[in-house]
Amino acid sequence: MAHQINIIGCGPGSPDCLTLEAVKAVRTCVRLVGSQRLLGLFPWFTGEKIPIGADMSSAVKMIDEAREKGPVGVLVSGDPGLFSLARLVRNKFGSDICKNVPGISSLQVAFARVGLDWSDARIITSHAQDPDSDVVSSLYSESKIAVFLGRSDSMNWVRSFLMTHPRKVKCLLFENLSLEDENISEIEAGCMSEIKVSSRSLLLVIDRGLLV
Repeated sequence: MAHQINIIGCGPGSPDCLTLEAVKAVRTCVRLVGSQRLLGLFPWFTGEKIPIGADMSSAVKMIDEAREKGPVGVLVSGDPGLFSLARLVRNKFGSDICKNVPGISSLQVAFARVGLDWSDARIITSHAQDPDSDVVSSLYSESKIAVFLGRSDSMNWVRSFLMTHPRKVKCLLFENLSLEDENISEIEAGCMSEIKVSSRSLLLVIDRGLLV
């Protein structure tokens, strides 16, 4: 018997950003699979907690084993539809088995912090690797760019991109959004290669005319 897999968006990190739907979904599960940080958001959960690391093939195997005993919750950061483990899980087990439970993305929080609409933002990721050249060439006309970071070389890529950017832009680095050590800073392109970013980092590249 195939049991349901709930892919649960846990927001940017703070318990305050968990949705009621996410909490209700967790209550229906007999096992939770996720990073130690995300599992820690549910101290009241009495079922089995299964921690996973960065090895995605190992994570999928653990999810497959976990669902044999009943509904399993797969915890993901932010929203399942945005650069998430959710795609891999759905491709493996199928849409009839998996249910996405939406969450608040750090992208939404970042734009809220600066008071800007994000419906016209271009969203890319350099979390695992640098964007390819076709993506880069299409960015120069964009007035709002959101870049998910997460590795040291991410900032080197951003620096090289900005050195050829024709617009006057402001670069805002967001780290640990919604957490007690949240930090927002404006950074210059020339200093980017010296900055060490955490795994929960996001950069907004915004036309200066849009920010007052």
